[in-house]
Amino acid sequence: MTTSLRGRVDGFIHGPRAQGVITAVILFNALILGLETWPRVMAAAGPLLIALDRVCLAIFVIEIGLKLYARGLRFFRDGWNVFDFIVVGIAVLPATEGLSVLRAMRILRLLRIVSVTPRLRRVVEGFLSALPGMASVFLLMGIIFYIFSVMATKLFGPTFPDWFGDMGNSAYSLFQIMTLESWSMGIVRPVMEVHPNAWLFFLPFILVTTFAVMNLVVGLIVNSMQEAHQEEGTAATEAYRDEVLARLAQIEARLSAGEPPRNDP
Repeated sequence: MTTSLRGRVDGFIHGPRAQGVITAVILFNALILGLETWPRVMAAAGPLLIALDRVCLAIFVIEIGLKLYARGLRFFRDGWNVFDFIVVGIAVLPATEGLSVLRAMRILRLLRIVSVTPRLRRVVEGFLSALPGMASVFLLMGIIFYIFSVMATKLFGPTFPDWFGDMGNSAYSLFQIMTLESWSMGIVRPVMEVHPNAWLFFLPFILVTTFAVMNLVVGLIVNSMQEAHQEEGTAATEAYRDEVLARLAQIEARLSAGEPPRNDP
């Protein structure tokens, strides 16, 4: 009896209707948390917004409780379930323990939209699967930054101490240059007024970091997402094939038993 009840609860809470309701509550709760940052809105409807926020949190807690009841310890085998549990737990802490410093972290509930949306999950899973390859690229980037930071400090530190006076300032200035944020008129051209040949240093740095290494990161993420999409398509194809084979086996068994084949839906 308990097992069948758990099965029904599991089917209900993971069904499309329940997930649709949870998605709507997540978006509604995000809207409420945004409205709470407006002093005029809080002055006019502060108690109502706080009450609605607590209702949303109660729905999230009930959802997590039903999932725990339906699946028991198997709940924690799914990384997305653990993610939901942590996010909701952080949201509950300020109300139960009085930790007001965590109050601003309630907006993390919006991240739950990732766990209930398959396409967003695919994006995150593709990004996570790209992390091992990205680690190598970031290591290469770190080596490049270290080399160019030492060179920039030696070359331009005495004349531009605010930008290149030490390793930290040099690395930050080079990061700004890599992002192409005010890199020419803000840093490079003023440096070239004192060091006319400074372009021989900055242009190779931009070509290597902005146009080469960063494109490697983008390529790794795109490739991982394509692989995740292909694996999902392959899994769906295999599931359909297994279903077809099962139906053919049933038809063969009926023919062997002398029963006429039925048109199953």
